[in-house]
Amino acid sequence: MKSLLLLLLAATLVSCQNVKEDTLYVSSWNIENLFDTVDDPDKRDEDFLPDGRKEWTTDKLELKLANLNKVITSMNDGVGPDILGMQEVENQAIAEELMKKLDQKYQLVYSESPDGRGIDNCLMFNTDKLSFLSQDAITVTLSDNWPTRDIILVNLLNQFDDTLSVFINHWPSRSGGQEKSEPNRIAAAKTLKQYIVENNFCTSDKFSIILGDFNDEPDNVSIADHLGAASYSCDTDVTDCTLYNLSYEMAADSLGSYFYRGDWNMLDQIIVSHNVAAVNTFNYICNSFNIYKPEYMVTKTGYYKGSAIPTFGGKNYLKGYSDHFPVYAKFVMKGE
Repeated sequence: MKSLLLLLLAATLVSCQNVKEDTLYVSSWNIENLFDTVDDPDKRDEDFLPDGRKEWTTDKLELKLANLNKVITSMNDGVGPDILGMQEVENQAIAEELMKKLDQKYQLVYSESPDGRGIDNCLMFNTDKLSFLSQDAITVTLSDNWPTRDIILVNLLNQFDDTLSVFINHWPSRSGGQEKSEPNRIAAAKTLKQYIVENNFCTSDKFSIILGDFNDEPDNVSIADHLGAASYSCDTDVTDCTLYNLSYEMAADSLGSYFYRGDWNMLDQIIVSHNVAAVNTFNYICNSFNIYKPEYMVTKTGYYKGSAIPTFGGKNYLKGYSDHFPVYAKFVMKGE
């Protein structure tokens, strides 16, 4: 009996030694109008030209890139994010300029969208932990056919052979008011939901992460009802084929990533599939969702005290970072 117990103990120890784990730091950030200084006749970029309304010069662009680099490289205790979804990037060339300032471990995934201003979504990922599989652009059609940003899907493979499907979103703005513009975000939500259903993401073994600037909050109908992203806490009883919004609780506590007219708005969110919310070979680390607010990025005085220092405040050039704070969450990956 004693020999049998020793054999079982030895087998257990070997099994535990064979199990490997790693963490994944996933972030989303609207980086506020990353434009180059060159006129694109097919885009409404005239404000961001040297002779435009913003007087957008090479010096201002270089400071913007340096500021973005400072924030990104400071994430994850100075290691940098493993996945970063970005919104409001004019083109692939300027995204690559930003990438040049970052660690060479990153790879860029970019897709040009039909948005009239030319502000697109893109993603960068850590090639030490992830490899590229495929990408897709999901077109959002509005009722008036006004062109808006595509939702970008990037499929990645982690070092334990799990497939991660990351959806980068920048839903239509609240221009004209939240209520008047709401149908446009409902259209985006329905488009994403339909894509998820038609491509069997619910029943697949892929792990889905939906992130971005939704221009709505977690309890707005576009996200809660039409996308179907439910609230999530550590004691949530996870249900199959349900999406879970990791940012819901912080938003309920009146915290947010974007300050507007005296109120905090949780426009930037991270939503996951049920198999990520539950204990799995890839799963969310409970309570790790947060808003990233390095001290140097925070407005210190005045009406906007506590908000992110933007590049521009109206017509005033503030030499800042972005009008949004990044958000992030941590995940654990397991393998043998």
